[in-house]
Amino acid sequence: MDALLTAMVQVFTPMNLCGLAAGTMAGILIGAMPGLSVNMGIALLFPMTFAFSGVGGILMLLGVYCGAIYGGSISAILLKTPGTPASAATTLDGYPMAVTLKQPGRALGLSTFASLSGGIFSSLCLIILSPQLAKLALQFSKAEYFALAIFGISIITSVSSGSVLKGLIGGILGLFIATIGVDALTGKLRFTGGSVYLMGGISFVPVLIGLFAFSQVLASIEDFYGKSYEKHNVSIKRVFPTVQDLKRVAVTVIRSSCIGTFIGCVPGTGGDIASFISYDQAKRWSKYKENFGNGEPEGICAPEAGNNAVSGGAMIPMLTLGIPGDGATAIMMGAFMVQGLQPGPLLFTEHASSVYQIFIGLLLANVVMGIFGFSLIRLFVKVINVPKEILLSVVCVLTFVGSYSYNNSLNDVFIMVFFGFLGYFLNKLQFSMSAIVIGIILGGMAETNFRGALIMSGGHMDIFIKSPICAVFLIISFFSLLSPLYMPLFKKLKRKS
Repeated sequence: MDALLTAMVQVFTPMNLCGLAAGTMAGILIGAMPGLSVNMGIALLFPMTFAFSGVGGILMLLGVYCGAIYGGSISAILLKTPGTPASAATTLDGYPMAVTLKQPGRALGLSTFASLSGGIFSSLCLIILSPQLAKLALQFSKAEYFALAIFGISIITSVSSGSVLKGLIGGILGLFIATIGVDALTGKLRFTGGSVYLMGGISFVPVLIGLFAFSQVLASIEDFYGKSYEKHNVSIKRVFPTVQDLKRVAVTVIRSSCIGTFIGCVPGTGGDIASFISYDQAKRWSKYKENFGNGEPEGICAPEAGNNAVSGGAMIPMLTLGIPGDGATAIMMGAFMVQGLQPGPLLFTEHASSVYQIFIGLLLANVVMGIFGFSLIRLFVKVINVPKEILLSVVCVLTFVGSYSYNNSLNDVFIMVFFGFLGYFLNKLQFSMSAIVIGIILGGMAETNFRGALIMSGGHMDIFIKSPICAVFLIISFFSLLSPLYMPLFKKLKRKS
């Protein structure tokens, strides 16, 4: 109880509240701009977290996370261009309601209500389920943690567009980056090339900004080069859903929130999967199946409740097991580690107050997102009219400033630019940046616990087989790595039957 009271006092300090509100606002604006992603927003604002004490910076990133997922629905509804991949399904009914039925305010209002409901539902699930799962994970030894890290690394195939080879290459690249520097066990230098800078390893933040933000700037410059600026005039009369609409979509919102939270708990999935599954289930159970695709309210609420519910669900494995649920939580996990908080079961015993702050912060971020959504929709709509040359110039400057401010070192800026160009070309080849980040984050955890387990067993490898939990995780990891190979076969068999 004392930890809870301390957490509430910390969260509701003016500095942390302002940071959370600013992060949520920035997230909505980033999500509403086509071409900018949730991951990019979190990576871009990552360096600003060092201006806060305690977990204040993490609260700001939680605001960015929640706000960006919701913000993607604004451009999806008004332009038929989803601001984030998680909002792709929202275009199916959101755009027809806004343009064909000439009810943009109604569509945005329903989207805001569903996003708020899904986010709050998943936050409550996080608060209820995480402590119980953490108690179970406290029984883990180094062997179980190694197996858990391998399982986390195995999800790279799920975030790599179905290509096992590309996922493995990205993951191996991340693992290689994680080994650069001084070996923690022997003290020997690894892959430093005689560089004093690399003795401490490659800084995570510049790599993150380069892979997700600077590479996206380069890609956006290429996409928008030579295109003329087109202004969109949107008139919004009403933003709050009517009582009739709320009654009509209530069951759909609850069902989609459950689906999104569950999918978020499964490592390697994400909001785009949750939104399409939620949409499919809403259509299957609806009395108005024939109206889907023509501006159906349930067709807007289902994907938005589903993709926003992923946020809380994805935080469950990240906080309790140290396994990121998706690309965004992989970046969030890096923020935790930079702040001295190691995600995992010990986080709940050693930093109970910080955990409570995260619980309260995620719940509050969704509430703030809903308040901003209903009260400032008319302002957010104007974001889609920001000229791309201005937007990209600002983002480009922020990437350089953020990289330099981390250690006040130009070397970090060079690292950021290098990984920015690397990310640009890897994106061209359809490699997943999330696979690289997961390799960097979990590589150290896997290596440390593997060597620790061997020391405990006197060098005997059977320690990884004797433990049932360890064996189960390794078996699941094996099937997870190969899932892109056998899942298409199951789908073909299902279609034939």
